[in-house]
Amino acid sequence: MSHDHASAQTTNRSRLSIVIGIVSLVLVAEIVGAWFTGSLALLADAGHMFSDLAGLIIALTATIVAARPASDRQTFGYQRAEVFGAMLNGLILLVVAGFVVFGAVSRLIAGDPAEVLAGPMLVVAVIGLIANIVGILLLRPAASGSINMRGAYLEVLGDALGSIAVIVAAVLILTTGFQQADAIASLVIAAMILPRAIGLLRDVVRVFSESVPADTNVQEIRQHLEGTPGVVAVHDVHVWAITSGSHVFSAHIVVEPELLASGRSGQLLSELSECLSHHFDVEHSTFQLEPADHAADEEHAHHSHR
Repeated sequence: MSHDHASAQTTNRSRLSIVIGIVSLVLVAEIVGAWFTGSLALLADAGHMFSDLAGLIIALTATIVAARPASDRQTFGYQRAEVFGAMLNGLILLVVAGFVVFGAVSRLIAGDPAEVLAGPMLVVAVIGLIANIVGILLLRPAASGSINMRGAYLEVLGDALGSIAVIVAAVLILTTGFQQADAIASLVIAAMILPRAIGLLRDVVRVFSESVPADTNVQEIRQHLEGTPGVVAVHDVHVWAITSGSHVFSAHIVVEPELLASGRSGQLLSELSECLSHHFDVEHSTFQLEPADHAADEEHAHHSHR
């Protein structure tokens, strides 16, 4: 690990730790504020913030876990712990969204909606928005250089949008007395929560089922590799992810016999690895080199056993 990379990792951990502290304090404030004011929108935003807090903790854990070396028992390290955390986060989000939708619909169809203390509700929401803006400013510089940090940045940005929805509802109640604005804001926040929950769980299923990552085109990778001088064909291609942003690739590479005879196999392996790393962000790649005549014999054996 380079000195610059290690320094960036340390800075990212510091930024995440500060934002986690801020979000934790605001979460407590929103839960207390929801109980005191009777605001379902504040409670919904607290649920949204709780999920994002879990996401931030996962992001911080990922930066720590990524630094742990692999072992004989954990040959890929402990990166998949992030996926288990994301699965739990997604399930929590679904429960929170369901609870919020049920509560909001119940209030909307009620003939006499519960009265909300809009003044304190507005104060808590503004505090939440200010805290989210601070978090955005802290995480934004690192968002472009790390997938993990970009995810954390987007989580805090989503929280800011939730706080804005609560502020709008509080202002409407204060100026017009329209109490149902609280329930409507809750539905808006639930609508923001659901896509993220579904997206998280879809990504978890994709990783656990070892499907090809959504942003990876196997045919394009094959074409790149086959365009390398000395490569005749590429087969038995497998691409999967240990966790988000950590792709693994393996393939059989059919090469010209002259390349192996001339001792250039090491050079070819380096070229193939660099191709995947630079063009497709593949962190770990494994190649089995085969001379063209061996590949032809192997294919014949497969056909004869069918």
